[in-house]
Amino acid sequence: MSADSKQPRPPGDGAAPGAGPTSLLLAHARLADGRTVDVRLVGDRIEAVGTAGSLEPVTAGARVDLTGHLLLPAPAEPHAHADTALTADLPGPVPYDGEEVRRRATEAALLQLGHGATALRAHVRIGGDRGLGPLEAVLRARRSLHGLGELTPVAVPRLLTGAAGADGRALLRDAVRAGAGAVGGRPDLDPDPDGHLAAVLEVAAEHGVPVDLHTEGDDPAWLARLAARAGELGTAVTIGPCAGLARLPAEVAGRAADRLAAAGVTVVCLPQGGCADAGSRGREPGGTAPVRLLRSAGVRVAAGSGALRDAANPVGRGDPLEAAYLLASQGGLSPEEAYGAVSTEARAALGLPEVRVEAGFPAELLAVRGERLAGALSLAYSRIVVHRGRVVARTSAVREYCDSEAAPDLPRQARTRRPPEPGSPQAGPVVRS
Repeated sequence: MSADSKQPRPPGDGAAPGAGPTSLLLAHARLADGRTVDVRLVGDRIEAVGTAGSLEPVTAGARVDLTGHLLLPAPAEPHAHADTALTADLPGPVPYDGEEVRRRATEAALLQLGHGATALRAHVRIGGDRGLGPLEAVLRARRSLHGLGELTPVAVPRLLTGAAGADGRALLRDAVRAGAGAVGGRPDLDPDPDGHLAAVLEVAAEHGVPVDLHTEGDDPAWLARLAARAGELGTAVTIGPCAGLARLPAEVAGRAADRLAAAGVTVVCLPQGGCADAGSRGREPGGTAPVRLLRSAGVRVAAGSGALRDAANPVGRGDPLEAAYLLASQGGLSPEEAYGAVSTEARAALGLPEVRVEAGFPAELLAVRGERLAGALSLAYSRIVVHRGRVVARTSAVREYCDSEAAPDLPRQARTRRPPEPGSPQAGPVVRS
């Protein structure tokens, strides 16, 4: 199997960003409920959904044929690491030069956009000798991605308590003023986790921004205090990856989940592997959060990708559909529940509006070759990504088989052929995946 690289492309009518409302017809798309429909997009909204063949494009030529594709609400990425992405193969310490961080953050965001994530929340470590440098670099990457996808950085200091944490508290406020979309923290790595939590919540309340904390979640007493304070805060609170919850006795974890649900705290799990920021007081991070237990308690559970080819996960793909696949294959969720964790629930965790393939909803969509959601999660090769009503990325995959004269009864799924290379076996049928 070979796959073309993911590259942003213009919409069907060739309109450029800022040239006025675009229009696009997605024809003959299959929905998760089995219907085949036409979907007309105008501007950044779904303008109409009708039976296949019933709609016409507003602009001549602004049409994409989605025959053979499943059309879904686009995923979102609630837990990326833009500052360390794509560094696994680099010798020595991770370079934090501003231009290098900007380049890596941009490339990582484009990779995840090609997978379908039209919105990303990226955790960025600040403080020490780096100051706000990595955050400023990610903010530059955000500007360069305008019109392709939404990149929101979270400022993540390490120490926030005691004399050593005074600079971190000041820097966290500076980060929000510089453009950080949320405030984060690593309470597990602070000598005073409660004080760390209080400092983050204070900054969030001052500036009216959401909170996103790294924690293993293996301290039920601290989780209870978090839930109590989050319930009083009045702003969105997200924690993750919370793999430590799965190591607690079921009864203890259940009580913690009940408290988190009552406080409206969202948990982001990382089915593809943990991240370096989540280490808990010297324990080795691993596994994933107890998704079914949390969901049964009423906790909103979103799924993220975590590390993208850095030291924490040198083979991380940053693919939300792989996260959904793992939740369905190993986490005990149905394909619909698993995909919801990377789409509906992930978007809600980021404070984004809901997406449905219905008139009036945002035109944030992903088309995957396949007929059913389970099959799409199993073999999600070819993808078409729509952001704000425009096609912003395409991935096309082709699988080829050689002809076998010894087995003439083999099924032939397609007869399109490429000319064989000199000296190579005769090329066989081409199957687009």
